[in-house]
Amino acid sequence: MTAIERYDWTIELEDDGQRVDKFLAEVNPTLSRSKIQKWVKEGLVFVNGRQVKGNYRLIEDDEVSLTVPPQLELEARPERMELEIVYEDDDVIVINKPRGVVVHPAPGHDSATLVNGLLDHCSQLSTINGKMRPGIVHRIDKDTSGLLMVAKNDEAHLALAQQLKQHTVDRKYLAIVHGVVVHERGTIDAPIGRDPKNRQRMAVNFDHGKHAISHFATIERFNQYTLVELMLETGRTHQIRVHMNYIGHPLVGDPKYGPSNKLSIDGQALHAAGLGFTHPRTSERLTFSAPLPNDMEKILEQFRQLQ
Repeated sequence: MTAIERYDWTIELEDDGQRVDKFLAEVNPTLSRSKIQKWVKEGLVFVNGRQVKGNYRLIEDDEVSLTVPPQLELEARPERMELEIVYEDDDVIVINKPRGVVVHPAPGHDSATLVNGLLDHCSQLSTINGKMRPGIVHRIDKDTSGLLMVAKNDEAHLALAQQLKQHTVDRKYLAIVHGVVVHERGTIDAPIGRDPKNRQRMAVNFDHGKHAISHFATIERFNQYTLVELMLETGRTHQIRVHMNYIGHPLVGDPKYGPSNKLSIDGQALHAAGLGFTHPRTSERLTFSAPLPNDMEKILEQFRQLQ
């Protein structure tokens, strides 16, 4: 039996007033609400060091902790997985993640993640983010494909995390969106927070949102769709998906923010196509690119044939 694991969160303004059981269900989307409520009844959920009931209303700056029993502890284990490694040395790995793969284990989903495959491939990954997220410096959504940098040691992790904080990591995305984008280029400067009408979604929220900036450039226009390139200054949850929906051009295939999907893609048509950062040991500037996945290429070919 493994040791008890504890997970902690600090409540931000956007979650002020929310029930603690709903909050835990949202930050652990693979867990059922009934599982969370069971843990609450078992006295495994604390706020500011005190046990609480599921209907406790959170206050900004509350410290929430969940203690997972030994038999339910999440521990990432090595699993054989085919990885597309774009770059690797003693400090860093750059992976081209396929669509549909979760980056790291979470409650209720502890296998077949990218971390499981990395643990099988590497003898060492950074430990800063704990046993469930070894090596993970940043994430991309399950149904987003593309480039991800991974740290092999804690020194590399701290250096890469600092670059993310200082916005010196270049991240370029390609997306297929609904509608014909009129502008050649544009900047979306709109804060993002939880959608007050649907707590499972993020939204542009001028009252409680966090600063978020996305730049876009039109690459190719079709009859009812557009291929765009996006660069991020910030890295908010679902930032591209929320920002493009906000300006009236939701991503093709997006099950959360877009219209019903009528095209052959399982998830949003979003690909992390470019990644640039300074190597944590050598200080060399590294840049990488990953071609569009087959599903997005096929959609574009269909559009071109109909032009």
